Amino acid sequence: MSNDPYLVKLALRLAAGLEKLPSASLAKHRSFILAQQQVDGGFSGREGDSDLYYTGFAVRSLGILGGVEKQEATNLSQFLRGFELEKLSTIDLLSWLYCALIVQASGGEDLLAMAPENWNTQITENLERLRTTDGGYAKSEQGALGSTYHSFLVVLIYQLIGLDVPDPNDLIQFLYDRQRDDGGFVEISPMKRSGTNPTAAAVATLIILNAMDDELKGDVHDFLKQVKSSEGGFQANTRIPFADGLSTFTGLLTASDLGLFSLIDPDQILKFMTEWLEFPTGGFRGASWDEQADVEYTFYGLGVLALLATWAEK
Repeated sequence: MSNDPYLVKLALRLAAGLEKLPSASLAKHRSFILAQQQVDGGFSGREGDSDLYYTGFAVRSLGILGGVEKQEATNLSQFLRGFELEKLSTIDLLSWLYCALIVQASGGEDLLAMAPENWNTQITENLERLRTTDGGYAKSEQGALGSTYHSFLVVLIYQLIGLDVPDPNDLIQFLYDRQRDDGGFVEISPMKRSGTNPTAAAVATLIILNAMDDELKGDVHDFLKQVKSSEGGFQANTRIPFADGLSTFTGLLTASDLGLFSLIDPDQILKFMTEWLEFPTGGFRGASWDEQADVEYTFYGLGVLALLATWAEK
């Protein structure tokens, strides 16, 4: 398992956590997710047609809820066959690759068997065109500055295609340069105030690249302490006065990965998730003011429940 890609290890970890919870309490979330699958086999967000981004989150959610059924995988294959790998953006490429992996693991077809012979090389060339002079990766070829989040996505893609990221030391230095005095990390270099999600992306990438140390861990502890919300979850940054589902998941995951257990009050977080974000009919919303659930925030909600289910064992 130690050689598995980060996303695979995370999925196994979250699935193990959800297995500890009553299946009846999770069935409504599976039903909610499946209700978002469209006739073309993909999944939609809050409105519109199927979308690779939301399909990726739907598939990840189904995976940790017990897996994707054979017919669900067959329908999903139909949707995935409509894309050309070399034309996808970074985030869509990651979603496609992970979905294809789940389809095959669920007894479906090997979608990469139909890809061009040099697909691996083409993806690498496309990714490296996003490399910036600061050592990171930009969102697009027009980007002049590396993005902490998109650098993380690129590393995940390299893992899924079985290759090492080129010049990892340059990427490590890029991430070190994104750290600020508050202990956290920013998305791009001009930013002064750290965010929970860029911090989580930086930490995960540094762990993958074996570049975390105790001093950095202490810094991240200090930052996460600042963005803990009185509601129970984590805020996106210190200026946003409320917690949200994404930041709560990434903050909790980061604290867990770094062993920062003293930061977390599991009962308080569980209350925030179940009383403010979880819908009784299935699905999770983004924040307390949000009026609608979607498959992305449902993944984050399920992820938080899974991490909390194993927190007592820490």
